[in-house]
Amino acid sequence: MKLYNTLSRSVQEFQPINKERVTIYTCGPTVYNYAHIGNLRTFLFEDFLRRALKYLGYRVFQIMNITDVDDKTISAGNGKMGKFKKLTKKFEEIFWQDLSKLSIEKPESTPRATEHIEQIVAFVSDLLKKGYAYRGDDGSIYFSINKFKDYGKLSQLDKSGIKSGARVSQDAYSKDNPADFVLWKAWDEEDGEIYWDPSTWLGTGTELGKGRPGWHIECSAMSGDKVEGTIDIHAGAVDLIFPHHENEIAQSEAKEGKKFVNFWLHAEHLLVDGKKMSKSLNNFYTLGDIEEKGYSALDFRYLTLTA
Repeated sequence: MKLYNTLSRSVQEFQPINKERVTIYTCGPTVYNYAHIGNLRTFLFEDFLRRALKYLGYRVFQIMNITDVDDKTISAGNGKMGKFKKLTKKFEEIFWQDLSKLSIEKPESTPRATEHIEQIVAFVSDLLKKGYAYRGDDGSIYFSINKFKDYGKLSQLDKSGIKSGARVSQDAYSKDNPADFVLWKAWDEEDGEIYWDPSTWLGTGTELGKGRPGWHIECSAMSGDKVEGTIDIHAGAVDLIFPHHENEIAQSEAKEGKKFVNFWLHAEHLLVDGKKMSKSLNNFYTLGDIEEKGYSALDFRYLTLTA
């Protein structure tokens, strides 16, 4: 099997670390709204990948995270813990229903960010001890990209444009804005009831203070919890190359001191009227929308795999 590796920008023969078992990490949904068919196209691509590997005789261990705490889910929950939990549970259930309709196999492991807060806290605490992280004047903990010499290797970022000390506290930000990114976001009034306080449990991380994880650290902590050592394949949509996947590499390799992932695979955008389908552009269709137009989920799967 030959795969186009985003990291090398070339087609390479795939050789897993373990000859019998392939480890895959795929970025899962942020459960604050319906997944649109552009999102679902990426999950179909990843399903096709795992089925191909299984057909070739490999045993596949796939991890797909559920992002149930970030800027978007907190905003959708209006800072109320009860509403937040109800909303994320609702949209996670709808997501699994969509995947079932599309005949997408469920990954072997589907960790939720809210169930890995202690692992995230320990991860951030370790980065602080190693000197890769620092506390900003807003009380949040940030990753210093200048401390990681290989920063930008996945996205082929022009490091000359990096402004030393520039910080960004939002989970998602522009590809034109390389900056120190938040690992642990200090509590503010907009978060309301949605926060964790490491001082309430024994162990590492008490120095972090009341707050919640940044989006990028969640994937590194969950993948590290499920797979020891280097992962064979990491996949996701092309818009995650920067900053999300770039930041995953930085924090994971800074903590572990070894290569995070061997093969990076990315799915291109689904276009509608010449533009990428996205919630922000309000030009998206859900699986329910196309079903109402008379098409089945398997019609969409067939189109995706043949177009």
